[in-house]
Amino acid sequence: MLDALKDELLSQVNAAGDLAALEEVRVTALGKKGRITGFMKELGGLSPDERRERGQQLNALKDEIAAAIDSRKAGLARAHLEARLQAERIDVTLPVRPETEGRIHPISQTIDEMVAIFAEMGFSVAEGPDVEDDFHNFTALNFPPGHPARDMHDTFYLPDSGDKKMLLRTHTSPVQVRTMLNKKPPIRIIAPGRTYRSDYDMTHTPMFHQIEGLVIDEATHMGHLKGCLIEFCRAFFDVDDLPLRFRPSFFPFTEPSAEVDIGCSRKGGELKLGNYGDWLEILGCGMVHPNVLEACGIDSTKYQGFAFGMGIERVAMLKYGIPDLRTFFEADLRWLKHYGFVPLDVPSMAQGLTR
Repeated sequence: MLDALKDELLSQVNAAGDLAALEEVRVTALGKKGRITGFMKELGGLSPDERRERGQQLNALKDEIAAAIDSRKAGLARAHLEARLQAERIDVTLPVRPETEGRIHPISQTIDEMVAIFAEMGFSVAEGPDVEDDFHNFTALNFPPGHPARDMHDTFYLPDSGDKKMLLRTHTSPVQVRTMLNKKPPIRIIAPGRTYRSDYDMTHTPMFHQIEGLVIDEATHMGHLKGCLIEFCRAFFDVDDLPLRFRPSFFPFTEPSAEVDIGCSRKGGELKLGNYGDWLEILGCGMVHPNVLEACGIDSTKYQGFAFGMGIERVAMLKYGIPDLRTFFEADLRWLKHYGFVPLDVPSMAQGLTR
């Protein structure tokens, strides 16, 4: 009789289609008025030997039915969860709505454009830490003691840096120093990255971006520097006849040094780039000073090279007509939607820098 009851109850457990039906089977079998509970109540009228044997059989049946109910409950719970996941599934491969589509920041886009151009010229990208020491940021670059650039009002020094004075790099030139210290010539690198100076107005921010280039070998001369920058500026601004003017200047880390102007027009209060007779300064450059080479362990009697640097925000403002430098860092989504670029539209010289 108990075998028949077991088969009947197991059949009901397996046939339960949901948790509510399974609970009904549990109450029918194991509840206070359940069928197995009813048999347990009859044990009092049996002899001791019959009670012991019958009790063991009923306990075994009770445990088996309870285990079957727990197993079926877990299976129904998994099936319910899977059904819910299927019903609430989101296809992440579908395109987002246009009003929520992201944009690439003009700084990121401009860096990608610059890297694409210089990569065609054989330059590789080098990086370095934002927190530098005095040697890499100043001393190795031929800045004498007491130079104005070392002053607290220009440079963010870190407190409690011990014997080794630490600071936020004021240019990406320390990347050039680290490259020369760790790599033998020939060297051909560009170093884009964040830099920090204590200044803030329409054309200056405490944190901004620079890109610098460095070429070191046995034969490079000023003519190569001029050719490199002319080709870069014409490709970046997409003006085939863009004139460049090199004016003598002074930087501690280059000799001779020059500032570079590009042709423009300011008529009617509008700035246009091209061969219009006016000039606009955009970058500094020069031949690497022998003292810098020697500080980095490079024989200045055998090797020479050139270096250049420019502000990424500055050229981005010129190319894309952005009037205020501070807006680059204000996290205004309306501004980003207007000046930003479509994601995955990667600049290249073959397909175009901006599309």
